[in-house]
Amino acid sequence: MTHCLHSGGKHVSPEHMRLMLNCAEICQTSANFMLSNSTLSHQLCEVCAEVCDACARSCEEVGDMDECVKACRECAENCRQMAA
Repeated sequence: MTHCLHSGGKHVSPEHMRLMLNCAEICQTSANFMLSNSTLSHQLCEVCAEVCDACARSCEEVGDMDECVKACRECAENCRQMAA
């Protein structure tokens, strides 16, 4: 998010920033569910994968966010594996 705030322009569009905040929050929540050994972790991981995929697409569209795109895609794949 710091990169986006410094870059300005389309990097700080409300839709993009909202999605990045949602992605960070769902990732943290998913981790907390797994740490507590919740029986609902797999369901949350499915949602987390969807949010991470959406964030990766948004970062790709904005451009100049290769590290974020890579991290979101890796997270989405890991979440899909944990949800299975």
